[in-house]
Amino acid sequence: MSDTLETRIAQGLAVDVHPAVAAFAQRLAEEARAVAALFYGSNLRTGELDGVLDFYLLMPGEQAERIWPRVSYHEWAHEGRTLRAKVARMALGTFARAARGESRDTTIWARFVQPSALVWLEDEEWRAPVVSAVAGAAQTAARLAAALGPASGTAADYWRALFRATYRAEFRFETASRADAILSVNAAHFEGLLPLAWDAQGIAFAREGDRLTPALPPAERRRILRWWARRRRMGKPLNLARLVKASTTFDGAARYAAWKIERHTGVPVALTPWRERHPVLAAPGVLWQVWRARGKMR
Repeated sequence: MSDTLETRIAQGLAVDVHPAVAAFAQRLAEEARAVAALFYGSNLRTGELDGVLDFYLLMPGEQAERIWPRVSYHEWAHEGRTLRAKVARMALGTFARAARGESRDTTIWARFVQPSALVWLEDEEWRAPVVSAVAGAAQTAARLAAALGPASGTAADYWRALFRATYRAEFRFETASRADAILSVNAAHFEGLLPLAWDAQGIAFAREGDRLTPALPPAERRRILRWWARRRRMGKPLNLARLVKASTTFDGAARYAAWKIERHTGVPVALTPWRERHPVLAAPGVLWQVWRARGKMR
């Protein structure tokens, strides 16, 4: 793997974050006995603490669950304010294989070719494997972008083709403009990334101004598109399986749902012990309560 790409990835992962984010990541990671914590999402870009902070905790050893990651919701009272976090946990080895495109999953490499920050490490020895895994995500995404994109175009043309394809392969409600939004708000992150990732993949290309022309042999393009076709077909079933699993294993699901409902509707939801234990069974009654309360507010 190219040192140039890994250097670029390492620099991106080392971005400064709000001290409260770093403190929350450390608390979550130490409780879970993780080896590393990645922070990502819109709060990374804005630096704000409102809403829900998104973390991936990378664990030592082998993956215990076949359907991953395990997701949980956490709240923490810190310096006079409540911080909220959605946390995904998975083994670092599984994360790295998924980032390299060796599993049927599309979510890891499509997510982590976008910006993320390495906000906590158990020990410095884990930095190189995490950087390598995230660099693998960039390579996987860039390889598919070369096959899906035009014969010649700007880097944005290739990334746009990639994100439109990956969003269609999952249960997503974003509009077609979502790919453009990803590129516009993360312009600095994607600037120059595609050529580095192609170099690391051994994909030759010509450059003329801001236009790139990958020299992808037809047989290699067909191989990549077959690889993608298998993952595209599995995208929605895998997402559905994870949603079903999350409905029964999402730690803190009731608290997360109650916070989301109040934030979006203005209707507070009382959390009873039964609702905490059975968030799925409680959902119809909660929605009825919210519907009635919203009617009275009109």
